Amino acid sequence: MEPFSFELLATDGSARAGVFHTPHGDIETPIFAPVGTQATVKSLTQAHLLELGASLVLSNTYHLYLRPGDDLVAEMGGLHQFMNWQRPMLTDSGGFQVFSLPEFRKIDEDGVTFKSHIDGSIHRFTPEKAVQIQENLGADIIMAFDECSSPYDRAYSQRAMQRTHAWLERCQAAKKRPDQALFGIVQGGIFPDLREESARFVASLGLPGHAIGGLSVGETKPEMHAMLEVVNAILPAEKPRYLMGVGAPEDLVNGVMRGVDIFDCVLPTRLARHQAAMIPGGGRINMMNARYAHDKGPIVDGCTCYTCQNFTRAYIRHLIMAREMLSGTLISIHNIHTLLTLVREMRKAILEHRFEAFAKSYLDGYKA
Repeated sequence: MEPFSFELLATDGSARAGVFHTPHGDIETPIFAPVGTQATVKSLTQAHLLELGASLVLSNTYHLYLRPGDDLVAEMGGLHQFMNWQRPMLTDSGGFQVFSLPEFRKIDEDGVTFKSHIDGSIHRFTPEKAVQIQENLGADIIMAFDECSSPYDRAYSQRAMQRTHAWLERCQAAKKRPDQALFGIVQGGIFPDLREESARFVASLGLPGHAIGGLSVGETKPEMHAMLEVVNAILPAEKPRYLMGVGAPEDLVNGVMRGVDIFDCVLPTRLARHQAAMIPGGGRINMMNARYAHDKGPIVDGCTCYTCQNFTRAYIRHLIMAREMLSGTLISIHNIHTLLTLVREMRKAILEHRFEAFAKSYLDGYKA
């Protein structure tokens, strides 16, 4: 039996409900993956994630390569053993982080030379190196090394796309582990012809899944939606589709509406570190607000997360004002619960063939 396979259970318009089978368990789609950049989802334990029902966690190749080192992670038995997470995992290739570095980096056809943000030391990533690191880390899903361009620079977007395609073929040739699924990444900025060309190329390689990169990086929402429609009209229906780095609730709904299966983002935990709690149906509330000082209610009335079932707004605000770490944990639990609940509701709506009405109702009432 193949270690990876995707079952498409139902469609409703372009929205899809499926199951992606991996060596560490099934991923029911659509799904949101919390981000554990340093092999930890910030402020949460793995027990929290299990209680929340997370089925997929993402970690960062660039950061784990620099610290503690992929060789050490391999020595410890791989990421699943190292961080004691026995459900599916995904690692990115490090491409986005390398190309986002504000300091020195040099790109050529073979790879990228860059300076560590930790100590200024010089390092080099090639497609082969990115695959080697991810094979040491041992995640179920690994990403091809790609180049993320500015969305509005056509000349650069085209060069970066062509380099991404060449690097994808090298990643595919370098990959050795059969228990890892390599996803290729579609690039092309906000240019429909480039996105179409990229989607056709990536789809032609017979990979077990496909990712859409270079979106939510400064373009408008309508431009992102248009690119998703172009790309997902080409990517094969029998393979999962992963929209990288997107996690705002309205973006999840709009992405699923356009055929996306997998999402990840640091947003829920980042908001929590800045005292912001997500509200189902859109919007956020600032838990530092003085009006919550005597508020005996939960963050959200009717919310079933651990935080809302056990603590008041007044208590959470007290933790924030006292600079207690627990505040970030409790708000993170609530925020991730909010997104996981949303994708479960969307999956149910697709299976019951009422997603169009669900999405319309959600987006009509959404508060940005």
